[in-house]
Amino acid sequence: MNQPPEPQYPQGPQYPQSPPPPAYPQPQPQAPAYPQPQPQPQAPSYPQQQPPAPAYPQPQSAPPQAPAYPQPQQPAYPQYQQPQQPAYPQYQPAPAAQPAPVPAPAAPLDDLEYQNAPGTRVHRKAHQRSADATAFGQLALHVPGFLMSLMVVLLLATILEAVSGLPYWLPTLLWIASGALVFHRPSEDFFARHLLRLQRPLAHELAALSPVWREVTARAGVDGDRYELWIEDTDHLNAYAAAGHIVGVTRFALENLPKSQLAAVLAHELGHHTGGHAWSGLLGWWYGLPGRIAWQVIRAVTVFVIRFTSFFSYLAAGFMIIFVGLFTILTITATYGLPLLLLVMPYLMAAVGRRAELRADEHAAALGFAPMLAQMLHGVMAQEEQAKQAVLAQTGKPFTEPGTLDRLLSTHPDHRTRLHHLQPYLQPAR
Repeated sequence: MNQPPEPQYPQGPQYPQSPPPPAYPQPQPQAPAYPQPQPQPQAPSYPQQQPPAPAYPQPQSAPPQAPAYPQPQQPAYPQYQQPQQPAYPQYQPAPAAQPAPVPAPAAPLDDLEYQNAPGTRVHRKAHQRSADATAFGQLALHVPGFLMSLMVVLLLATILEAVSGLPYWLPTLLWIASGALVFHRPSEDFFARHLLRLQRPLAHELAALSPVWREVTARAGVDGDRYELWIEDTDHLNAYAAAGHIVGVTRFALENLPKSQLAAVLAHELGHHTGGHAWSGLLGWWYGLPGRIAWQVIRAVTVFVIRFTSFFSYLAAGFMIIFVGLFTILTITATYGLPLLLLVMPYLMAAVGRRAELRADEHAAALGFAPMLAQMLHGVMAQEEQAKQAVLAQTGKPFTEPGTLDRLLSTHPDHRTRLHHLQPYLQPAR
């Protein structure tokens, strides 16, 4: 269906058109010509070097200093003197770090008559050492101990053979051959240092000993260079002759005895060497060592077992004592009584040792040192008497003299016995 047309309404009234405006020339709008800023004036081109500063009058040296005002001077006071300590009479403070030196002991009197000065001809014996009856007696008395030690060594060697297969005779022969170490110089040094506690003499000690020792050996016709001189650092009068070549004296004897008495002591020790007492005694001691060790072990074990069983039962301890007794009897029977000899051996050895001391005194007396040796013995007796009096003063009880058994076990005779045997050498010659 067609839509009806919309109605036409009348437009507004038609007015006459006004004439268009006249065409004015349109000036182009120019920006106002403002005065352009003048370019910045460039800095004048100066020479590269700065112009020198105006020459002001410079001071000749340093910048101007403050005017020197007069400084007030300190008044000159009198110097304060430290008051000095009053000088006490005879007072000098000793520095603590340097104690006063101990004055050296005075050298002993050199009263020895030197018959063989250095450079003189000395007659030496063809046989430098020998073995007298006491040396053979010592060796004979050491035979039972040697046999007991041999049995111990054989027993140990047999056990070693069963364990390792080493022939039993090899350790036994090595032990027998070890006796030659008595004359081995390095072994002697070890023995002197570690068993006897001896020391090598210092330079001044050797200088004091050497002339005396040379005189003694020259009178005996013995080469003194074969022996080694040693020092024992003790304050007792003593001397040693050990092994094959050891001669030792105490520092007390060296520093206090007159030279003549020191020569008598050295001649006594040389007599032990030339008589064979030193090496025979050490050889017997060495070969008897295994037997003594075994005896000590057996005794210690026996005492321990008896004491141990006694804690549980006195009856068991009694049976143990009976067992030990039977074992001892069987051992004595099997060894033909050798253990019984070991019981009396110390007394026999001590008797031979006393005889060896008298032989050494005779050796020193034969060299002309009997008066000096007698003087030394008298001095020792006087010192012992003073010691007894000191004990009496301190304790109020007299000194206890050694008993009979102690005297029988002593390896040195008493001083009166030694003086008695020196009497034939002290009597004037007729």
